[in-house]
Amino acid sequence: MLRGLTMLAPALVAGIAFASTSYAIAEDVKLPATLTFTAYDTGTAGFNIAVGVGKMMKDKYGTDVRVLPAGNDVARLAPLRAKRAASSAMGSGTYFAQEGVFEFGSKEWGPQPLQIMLSSVDCNCGSLGVAADSGVKDLKDLKGKRVGFVVGSPALNQNSLAVLAFAGLTQKDVKVVEFASYGAMWKGLINNDTDAAFGTTITGPAKEAETSPRGLVWPPLPAKDKEGWARMQKVGSFFFPQTATCGAGITPDKPIELGNYPYPIFVAYASQPADQIYAMTKAMTVNYDAYKDSAPGAGGLAADRQTKNWVVPVHPGAVKALKEAGQWSDAQDAHNNKLFKRQEVLGAAWADYGKSNPPSDEKAFLDGWMKARATALAKADMPNGFD
Repeated sequence: MLRGLTMLAPALVAGIAFASTSYAIAEDVKLPATLTFTAYDTGTAGFNIAVGVGKMMKDKYGTDVRVLPAGNDVARLAPLRAKRAASSAMGSGTYFAQEGVFEFGSKEWGPQPLQIMLSSVDCNCGSLGVAADSGVKDLKDLKGKRVGFVVGSPALNQNSLAVLAFAGLTQKDVKVVEFASYGAMWKGLINNDTDAAFGTTITGPAKEAETSPRGLVWPPLPAKDKEGWARMQKVGSFFFPQTATCGAGITPDKPIELGNYPYPIFVAYASQPADQIYAMTKAMTVNYDAYKDSAPGAGGLAADRQTKNWVVPVHPGAVKALKEAGQWSDAQDAHNNKLFKRQEVLGAAWADYGKSNPPSDEKAFLDGWMKARATALAKADMPNGFD
């Protein structure tokens, strides 16, 4: 369950507990002398954007920012939960962690009260990139083909299944090939160990795949295909239609209709003090121009480009910064409060389940938890999301 954590060990020794650091002061923003972020593997969009944000914090506030690469969602969140990192550049795994599903339905995890600082939606999209030499033109052509999965990363795997669902395909219709990390999966596509891999169109590995002998294509997800989108959103409710105008093989002159969700999503735990999260978010909003061009996708972190009323709440500290930027409304506040309540319901359900003498077998434990989770949400008149 915790495979992939070993690669973080050296960096974790030097990790910091946010609350115990000394502070450097600039304007009304107080940042610690050092910060640690986690992100996907080196060279990925999330990693590159986190590095760009870190350089801004160094230039503007003298704060040294370390970005730890991690191959899956569990490995990215472990340092944050242990207070050895201040934020994690996550994706849709943020939602799965909040809900306590898939790998996060294990005894070691459960529902995680993650909350958003800032997230990015830019000219890119997230979908299945497919090796051009596989002959796949449309998603339905993936039937019988190899699709990469990443151990310990329910986000990537569920995203792949959501895209397959657009074409009416399920996991049984493809050959799943498991990899140890996101980067390894894309290397597998280049090395002909798999035919498809999920990622954002601007991720570094996708660029590598495009220029490799195999080439790369992005089978489209036309917005007009309402039935396809209904199938896709049943598996991945956090996706929305969007036209990609940047990325591997994609330009404004050659756009592709795909799907998207915020990525990266800089998250923190609910337990992290509001003033600390405010400081980081404020630094990112007022100094946006200093890092917006640092990496593809960084432009989507602008305060006025934040996704409204998504499936995970915004941290109170970040809310304060967004209010000061004039990018918060009463309607979003009401939606945010409902999401806080959802996290409370999930947390209480997990605590009650732990007191019920649940089975020790991993599968039986998860099955029991999913039933307890469904019951608690139904009682609170909240949608399950994983029926």
